[in-house]
Amino acid sequence: MKGIHGGDIYRNCVDMDFSVNGNPLGMPETVADALRRAVGRCGCYPDPEAEGLRRAVAARLSVPEEYLLFGNGASELFMAIVHGLRPRRILLPVPSFYGYEYAAEASGGETVYHLLREQEGFLPGEGLLEALTEDVDLLFLANPNNPTGRLPGREYLKKLVSLCKRKGITVVLDECFIEFCGGGCSMLQELGTYGNLLIVRAYTKIYAIPGVRLGYLLGSDPGLLEKVGRHLPEWNLSVFAQEAGIACAGEREFVEKTAEFVREERRFLTDGLRRMGLRVFPGDADFILVRSERQLYRELLRQGILIRDCGNFRGLSGGFYRIAVKGREENEALLRAMERITGKNM
Repeated sequence: MKGIHGGDIYRNCVDMDFSVNGNPLGMPETVADALRRAVGRCGCYPDPEAEGLRRAVAARLSVPEEYLLFGNGASELFMAIVHGLRPRRILLPVPSFYGYEYAAEASGGETVYHLLREQEGFLPGEGLLEALTEDVDLLFLANPNNPTGRLPGREYLKKLVSLCKRKGITVVLDECFIEFCGGGCSMLQELGTYGNLLIVRAYTKIYAIPGVRLGYLLGSDPGLLEKVGRHLPEWNLSVFAQEAGIACAGEREFVEKTAEFVREERRFLTDGLRRMGLRVFPGDADFILVRSERQLYRELLRQGILIRDCGNFRGLSGGFYRIAVKGREENEALLRAMERITGKNM
């Protein structure tokens, strides 16, 4: 499957990229300073135990240090999970992030899909619970989902993880976008209750450092973590990733500011897109799922604006697009471009 990610600015003439869901506030200056300092440490191997990073993240999240594993982005952790646990049957709700399917294919096990329905707002419900049969070994689920931006809700997640615990199913909960939503629906505080729960997060999006590659996994079952950890290479975290991660862990106010900023700009952009006649689906993340009969990807690209065509997401057809939430100036520029396409006013 080609074109599975956004951000293809290398093969397109792009002035503004709305296809990648990064932090519209950009990288914190403290993180940029940490990356500059790391240049002086390039003559040394990075700490294979990442002790400084481990302490900083554990303190920030108020979790035991032994709950943590770190990876070269969330993608490396997804791959280590399937290789370490060797599930025979993996359940994937769709539409969702293609990275789960990519990892599942590499596991050698069987992949089955559960369709999240448009008429139900693409939210997982009773149908997913019924699909969690005893022959399922592993479930990937996003909180919030990508590309829909929907949060399942903590009570639903507790019900789902409890059911999986009884049936011997490991749940991989992707919370890479949870900070953009204020973090209120995270399952982080439930880790000690559910040994079958693995939470994966990344610094890529919230701290605007996709080029650094840094993610982490949280779990309370030492046996599960050991199996996953065996499939992570030595020195998988560069000195840049470790120094940047320590700086990120100290940026609590930055994350809170980001959540407020995204909430306001999401509202502004949603209202504007609806006035243009697009169907805008409800969501909570720093991106918006829309539907239109127009060829929005092509028409906007002619104006130098790149959005994410979701036609190759399993479970979605043509006409679905994902648009990142950016700053006011860029959001207004997008809406002006939409005016030229639709003939409707902002």
